[in-house]
Amino acid sequence: MRHPVHAIAAAVITTACLAAATAYSPRAMTQEIHAMPQTSPASIKVPSTHVQSRLRDVLVDGEAAILTRHVRSDGRNQALGGEHFSTVVSAAGVLKGFTHMGMDLAGRHLPSRERSEAIARSFLQQHAPDLLPRMRISWIEPHDEPLTVQRGESAETIQLTGMKVKARNLADNRWFWVIVGADEQVMVFERDIVWVSFPGHRKTEKWLHDNWLETQGQPASKPRA
Repeated sequence: MRHPVHAIAAAVITTACLAAATAYSPRAMTQEIHAMPQTSPASIKVPSTHVQSRLRDVLVDGEAAILTRHVRSDGRNQALGGEHFSTVVSAAGVLKGFTHMGMDLAGRHLPSRERSEAIARSFLQQHAPDLLPRMRISWIEPHDEPLTVQRGESAETIQLTGMKVKARNLADNRWFWVIVGADEQVMVFERDIVWVSFPGHRKTEKWLHDNWLETQGQPASKPRA
């Protein structure tokens, strides 16, 4: 029998968090679903280019959550470090974050700081409105994320660059950010990040970061019992 927490989190993922990463993409949209109230009152869509691979139970700062990973249905660059979009949602139904890594986003023009902030605020209004009232932006700058792609018989690491809108929630002093990529797509969102000031490091687990998963000796995903 499934644990109630698993059932709640799985239901939220099915209805709310599978495609938050593509809420602002004009491409490859087919299936429309409706988000749960805890995450967003708006409709969001699932991209036709990706399929769900696996789920795994995780802990985020001691809180139960579900990591869901999607890979391209054509199998392109789906190994660890490659193309994917993944979500983390708490058992309470809160979208803790997502990442959308795709080589189609590389080498494209980025929006201005002003436009990036506007896109970030619009995204937060739909998917994390509780963060807006006491949001303090720290900086808005270009940010690189590594992506491993296959070039014939060899692998190559390229950089996906987005405009990172990094902010602090003054209500609890935790960090959050939205990274706006090429063509004004939101490619990364993370919230409730705990930072340890001394010696200066992130405490919150990095379940959405393949390079972190690799250093932990863990696969990107695994079946749940």
